[in-house]
Amino acid sequence: MNDARCALRRRHRTTFASLGLVALAALVAHQHCPQDRGIAADAIQTPSLADAEELAAADLTGALILDLVEPEDGEGGSEAELAALIDGLGLPVEAAGFYSEGEHLFRVSGSAADLAQVEAALADHPLVEGIEPEVLYALIDAGDGEPAPEAHPRFEPNDAMFNLQWHMEMIRAPEAWSVTRGDGVVVAVIDTGVAWKDTDQTRMVPDLAGTRFTHGKSFVNGLADGLDDHLHGTHVAGTIAQTTNNEIGVTGVAFESTIMPLKVLGGDGRGSVTGIANAIRYAADNGAQVINMSLGGPLPSRVLGKAIEYANEKGVTVVCAAGNEAKSRVGYPAANKGSVAVASVDAMGERTWYSNWGDALDVSAPGGDTRADKNGDGFPDGVLQDTIKLQDPLNHDYMWLQGTSMASPHAAGVAALIVARGVTNPAEVERIMKASAVHPNKVEWDREYGAGVIDAVAAVDAVAESYDGERAGFAGLLALLGIGGIGGAGIAAAGATSLALDGDERRRRRRRRRRHVVDLAGLSLGALLGAGLFGLQPAAYGVATALGGAWLGSPLVFSALLPLLATLLFLGVRPLRGLLAGLSLGYAAVLLHGAVVLPTLLTGLPGGAGVDRLWLVANAGVALWLVRRISRRLD
Repeated sequence: MNDARCALRRRHRTTFASLGLVALAALVAHQHCPQDRGIAADAIQTPSLADAEELAAADLTGALILDLVEPEDGEGGSEAELAALIDGLGLPVEAAGFYSEGEHLFRVSGSAADLAQVEAALADHPLVEGIEPEVLYALIDAGDGEPAPEAHPRFEPNDAMFNLQWHMEMIRAPEAWSVTRGDGVVVAVIDTGVAWKDTDQTRMVPDLAGTRFTHGKSFVNGLADGLDDHLHGTHVAGTIAQTTNNEIGVTGVAFESTIMPLKVLGGDGRGSVTGIANAIRYAADNGAQVINMSLGGPLPSRVLGKAIEYANEKGVTVVCAAGNEAKSRVGYPAANKGSVAVASVDAMGERTWYSNWGDALDVSAPGGDTRADKNGDGFPDGVLQDTIKLQDPLNHDYMWLQGTSMASPHAAGVAALIVARGVTNPAEVERIMKASAVHPNKVEWDREYGAGVIDAVAAVDAVAESYDGERAGFAGLLALLGIGGIGGAGIAAAGATSLALDGDERRRRRRRRRRHVVDLAGLSLGALLGAGLFGLQPAAYGVATALGGAWLGSPLVFSALLPLLATLLFLGVRPLRGLLAGLSLGYAAVLLHGAVVLPTLLTGLPGGAGVDRLWLVANAGVALWLVRRISRRLD
């Protein structure tokens, strides 16, 4: 009868734990569900040539972008049919950048009448995914002119003009620098280029001398290797990663990150969407984890929207300026799904007179107002960085600029700090940025400020703290499923000391009870360590960091390998079995939580996020199996 009651209790415990896990997983998944108000590429209604020509603000190249199906992906047609379609147009056709072969993306030139005929003829063609006028995007140019936080350690840089960077204080960058400075993260600056090295035509600006750069490339005529012949891109790059604590100049938000300078805008500040789309794909294929685009236009592009989604799928967070037309709509590409749209606030934290706002807005950041000195420091309230002089790449100066172009790199820098803490899933990076933002109207979101003004230290702290409670919940429910010998019949039997027993038996039972107390203590400690509690990073991320940045997202690190190896090595040591069970339990909680939330995308596994989740679930199962096996050895 007693055995039957124990079996019934175990079944009830298993049922309760299983239902609890399902409920907790559903709740956590809902809380981490992406809230992206942008427009998906497939939902974009691109304007016709006639529509675009009627919009005075839209600059056109005079060509059409033709996006054909991909036969190898099962979208229909064949390479021969596509070639016949191109040949049959009777107009000049060229590849639209070096990604055109795989994407079957072409640029069609001709007279306005000829292009209109092509557009009409191919509107419903089964081999055509999309056709749109090639639009020129440009610099987002604005023209001329909180409650006290809790105390947190600060890193005080020795840069000579740091005291004039009110914008770094506004987002609490110095406090964030005591936690992370973006080391190991690559940020692509898709802009006019960056003055990142000396050539016959250019000079590196002095305050970028200690900044790391990689894979500079140009996608527009002008300077090669992603070099700047305007000034805008260098200023933007400085906000993200200006050399800091070098006793000169100013600071950058994620100053230990690496900049990938990608030039898509010429010296006049303009460039085509095909060049921008190619740069996005290049960044995603060459190791960028964050992209900043302080550029845009009023018209959407499906080609550009697809490139942003491609980058997201490869784990790249895309941050864009909302636009400076002072309109109640966010410009493109900021309004695309997968982009973090950033509005601008002034030195007082109020939305600037020029900033766009609207339904697609995500966050706000300091963009400045060079017409004012509201903070009373005797200088314009612009964003201060070192950059080349206007269209003079051989000379530099420290300049105050304003615009959502200046706000966006602040947000991109905070995104880099979040990524440096181990969160690489773009949806989670965006969620953390929004959840940690400070809204001046004390609301969750509105059309004026989005989720509020970004807060760097709150964002990096959220990475370490926001998952702890969720992982603890998973660990508790998994403990009900996985633990048999600890805390159950074993301790009860050990505690059943009776005066009727002889002295030797009482001593044996007391020793057994002490062993189980040690087992419980080891279990608790191991679970805390395995789940990465105590405010620490998850244990798996700690291992990855110790082994180097290349291991971040490794399937081997985010697996049951470590508790399995520990079990094989130390299972024979009786006092360590409780600790081993707890370690496996903590890992199971982290892995199962990761399968639901997926904060870190796994590298080296084909198939995308779905495969990542299956891998994590399977390894959580292995870790839970280890818990059960170890617990049976404790009785």
